[in-house]
Amino acid sequence: MGAKSGSEFVAFVRGMDPARRERAILDEFLSGNIPSFLRELKSIELSCCDSMPQRARARVWVMPDYLAIGSDDDFVRFPANFLTATAVARAFGFVLPTTAIVDAIYRQAELRLSPQPMTPGRAMTSTEYFQAHDEKIRAQMSRHAPGELAAGHKKDYVLTRRLARARGQEAIYGWHREEGKPIQPLSLVHGARYADYSHGVRLVSETVFVDGVPRSFYDLIEEPRRARLLSYEGVITDARSLMNRDRTSRRKTQFPEPPRSTARPGSASRSGRRSASGAP
Repeated sequence: MGAKSGSEFVAFVRGMDPARRERAILDEFLSGNIPSFLRELKSIELSCCDSMPQRARARVWVMPDYLAIGSDDDFVRFPANFLTATAVARAFGFVLPTTAIVDAIYRQAELRLSPQPMTPGRAMTSTEYFQAHDEKIRAQMSRHAPGELAAGHKKDYVLTRRLARARGQEAIYGWHREEGKPIQPLSLVHGARYADYSHGVRLVSETVFVDGVPRSFYDLIEEPRRARLLSYEGVITDARSLMNRDRTSRRKTQFPEPPRSTARPGSASRSGRRSASGAP
């Protein structure tokens, strides 16, 4: 049997309890059942720091949209909890963004969408709400082809040093309004197994290019002079452990490979797109 389409997956998990549904979501992501346009990473640029002799510049490669299940023709952006998000990122050589990266994605997005809040209540975590919210997003994007760098339509799971003191929690941030202000400030109010319709998983490559030189995200985020390229907080100590919240270790090959080119940031194509092979 082939991979499920988005609508088939919605029908498959409808009525499941949250734990069983979450396992099904994780299985689909780890099997590589995502639309092909998500495999074409987009680049964003960040810069800092005023205290340095010269401002450093970093190029970070991100998925153009939030993780979805299905094909280009039939997919659904499916919220997953923080444990699933970190497991999937880790399995394929990705990380979660910081609040600084989320803001940069919004500023540099090719398509800025308006947040679509829905009536709060117990139904916020239901499959029906997940599907309904995706339909609202789809309506906003009706004149745009999938694959543009889109932002504003979900809250992001993020990395923050505050997670080190709140191991059982998740960190969320974003859902930017048109003026660039997020509806959701950085919050760790929810437990790591919570997900509602407003949450999204955007993956960021572990490989970051600093002034054209490839660096590990994890090394850079712990380097005092350069950490602010990636994080308003500066150094996030032992960030790798914050991405290791469960014991999932399966690794597949269907996701895009992290970029390997050593091209300088200014040498990428105007669209900022990088293919799964890592070519500029």
